[in-house]
Amino acid sequence: MTDQATARPSAGRGLPRPATSFVGRADEVRAVTGLLGSHRLVTLAGPGGAGKTRLAIEAARTLTPSFPDGVWWVELAGLTDGSAVAGAAAEVTGALVDPRRGPVASLSAHLAGRRALLCLDNAEHLGDEVASVAEAVVQAGPEVTVLVTSREPLRLAGEQVWRVPPLGDDEAVTLFVERGALVRPSYRPDPSGAEAIRAIVRHLDGIPLALELAAAWLGTLSAEQILAGLDDRFRLLVRGPRNAQRRQRTLAASIGWSHALLDEVDRALLRRLSVFAGPFPLDAATSVGCGSPVPDGEELTALARLVDASLVMTEEHAGQVRYRLLETIRAFAGARLGETDEDAVVRGRHLRYYAGLTEAADAWREADPDRWQSTLQGEYADLRAALDWALSDGGAPDTGRRLAASMAWLWHLDRRGIEGVEYLRRAIGVAPDERSIVQARLLTGLALVLDTAAPLDLEYDAATRALELATELGDDDLRALCLDLAAVGACYTDFDQAWELAEQAAAAAAAARADDGLAATSSRAVQALVLHHRDRHAEANAVFDDIVPALVRQHRGIAATMLGFQATGALATGDVDRAQGLAAEGLTVALPLGDILRVGMARAVQAVVHIRAGDPDAADAVLDPVLRLAGEDEVFVTGLPYALGLLAVSRDDPAAAAGWYRRGAAASDRGVDSWIAAQSLAELGAVLATAGDAESAAAAKVALDRAVATAARLGMPRVLAVARLAQAELAVAGADGTPHAVELVHEALTLQVEHGLRAGLPDTLEALARHGSAIRPTPDDVRVLGAADAARSSLGLPRPPGRHRQFVTTLAGLRTALGADAVATAWDEGARLALDEAAGFVRRARGSRGRPASGWASLTPTELQVVALVADGCSNPEIAARLLMGRGTVKTHLAHIFGKLDVANRTELASLASARGRD
Repeated sequence: MTDQATARPSAGRGLPRPATSFVGRADEVRAVTGLLGSHRLVTLAGPGGAGKTRLAIEAARTLTPSFPDGVWWVELAGLTDGSAVAGAAAEVTGALVDPRRGPVASLSAHLAGRRALLCLDNAEHLGDEVASVAEAVVQAGPEVTVLVTSREPLRLAGEQVWRVPPLGDDEAVTLFVERGALVRPSYRPDPSGAEAIRAIVRHLDGIPLALELAAAWLGTLSAEQILAGLDDRFRLLVRGPRNAQRRQRTLAASIGWSHALLDEVDRALLRRLSVFAGPFPLDAATSVGCGSPVPDGEELTALARLVDASLVMTEEHAGQVRYRLLETIRAFAGARLGETDEDAVVRGRHLRYYAGLTEAADAWREADPDRWQSTLQGEYADLRAALDWALSDGGAPDTGRRLAASMAWLWHLDRRGIEGVEYLRRAIGVAPDERSIVQARLLTGLALVLDTAAPLDLEYDAATRALELATELGDDDLRALCLDLAAVGACYTDFDQAWELAEQAAAAAAAARADDGLAATSSRAVQALVLHHRDRHAEANAVFDDIVPALVRQHRGIAATMLGFQATGALATGDVDRAQGLAAEGLTVALPLGDILRVGMARAVQAVVHIRAGDPDAADAVLDPVLRLAGEDEVFVTGLPYALGLLAVSRDDPAAAAGWYRRGAAASDRGVDSWIAAQSLAELGAVLATAGDAESAAAAKVALDRAVATAARLGMPRVLAVARLAQAELAVAGADGTPHAVELVHEALTLQVEHGLRAGLPDTLEALARHGSAIRPTPDDVRVLGAADAARSSLGLPRPPGRHRQFVTTLAGLRTALGADAVATAWDEGARLALDEAAGFVRRARGSRGRPASGWASLTPTELQVVALVADGCSNPEIAARLLMGRGTVKTHLAHIFGKLDVANRTELASLASARGRD
């Protein structure tokens, strides 16, 4: 199955498209492609400007058909922090990054099993970190090849180093002439010029960058003048370190000569532009490069001269020209900046520009979130560089703190969440005791980023710290957001508290006159989740339908989450087609985010729908990107262990299923079992209960007791029903026996009927027939099986293998006991029953099959619970809330109890129960 959600990346995606032609190097391309065909790690080494990058691009382009799973290009020149190497590669390859495992392991898991080429360009300044990434990727994926360009080898075992030679004389001349023609169209040197060009080529040792820099001056100088100027500069600049390679000295001379030819205005602008870590727009260049000696309004003219001199490169994206410096030139210009007294001034301008950009872009965050996110992601290298300088000694911490606070939403939605947490903690730590709006924004931002990076155990505490300060400062906007975040944190373990916090958030949003924005919408989203988890699906759907269109515009992450939960609600109520549509929509909304939590959740939901619908292969395909991360390690993605457990059950692998469910069962928040744990515990108990050995049965009991306690505390009927069905399996083999199992299954049936959980009814009906026929086989058991089987077909919910075996065994036993003809007749009668009719029939015909008709022994487990609550003084509504049933059901139970115990009212019942308790 291949669709938008599962397709692998197209080959060649991400390869740069140089604006100029590739000259010569045919032998070199053949040599490099040959190495890449036989070795897993190849490094093209050589001095700056030797043409490593262009050669790597051509080799990668040539080999694109050999790597069907992708040829990926990762530009490292703009990175200043080695820890960002793996994250940059993950972003380019589309790898989801698990915050707990980190980008290196996540990238390796993503590429494992793929036949792909990963190109890491300009690695020399990050050698150790690039080596770690390359080694991890090569070890993890036997069919992944890594191509590195660097001034020096990585020095790894198995690395094949290929030294990039200079251009041959003829190729070098051709390159010079072709590049010269870009600034002087139709340039053809006369004999004197041709002789000068050959001399230039010899002087520059055929180094492509040096040749291009020299050729760029053909627009204003002749070849003879270029040669003369180059000779002068060699005599001046060649006296570098004695141990420097000649090519490095001549390249420095070439750059130095080009730099010396600039006037002071252009030199000043070039050194100021060196602070940019990545491509930058014109207004950024103007903001950073302004000031004496650059005249006001002359920045663009000076920039154009630098472009003409090949010292600044241009690239066009979405109709906008952006500028960048090659790493060699950036390093040269940065050294010149460091020699002046304006370094801090220029970096301060750079910081203020990006702080202002981020704050201004915030206006788009809700109105046009895709534009907002793509804008900031495009500037991320410089945002990071600005933050690093601002928060360092001698930086500008106040502006840096503002910038960090403004970036919180980006980190909340971006794959770099863990990096964002570290920046926010650094910014908070600059003034840990400050009671200011900036500090409140930073604390709020920390809670916001933790919401997607590491929510359990951390998010709620961070949100409450932020809430305290926002309340103290009287900022209703921040207070509304903090309350929303606290509500989300509370939603893991306390639905009532989450509901109350969401109401407070809505009130704060209204006070801030933001009741039509994200703060108000997200508070309703929390309440929709509470309704969903409590299986009040009609009410939840009304809210989902109302808020999702707005959320798609305001916040893709929340919108995708809501669509996912709405899909699982549709599945639980038996609408498989709607569940599939909602799950697919949720994944489509989440995919542009590229973050492990949101995309992983959406994939897990779609997988669950596929599994329930009987298509585990489709589930496998949609989970593949997340499975690469999961491996043997824990990955926090809500719903992922549950989905993988279901997948293992569908493939008849209970041991693997139990392993995944145990991961989900460990999801606690501040030491309290979460709703995630309750869901997984119930399924874990179901798997272990059918294992047939004492150790598994004991473990199942523990898991189910926890599941029941958590589901009852939170009010989760579906989970409680699953747990009761599993407890029935244990009861059959235990002292309570099959009659108790039947009563437990009836409890599950009541929960499902009262909350519209139609998808679970076939399992429950089959369990009733199985356990009931074990006491005394009847044609009604066959009718129930026939109805359940017909319901599965109409709903599109086939049995998993274990349940199918139980079904076949039960039906065979009934044929033996009743005869084939009687079974066939009863089966046809049952198959004509609608699912709801079959459930109603079973509930009306509910009998004890051996249980006494009166007295305490006649009471079912649920009836005994009702008696205990009556004795405790609970009202009917309180009993209904405790036992997750309707008030009408409580009345029905009481009527049965009164009849069985021969009492007239609640007072007599309470008295009788108290006396029995004393006895």
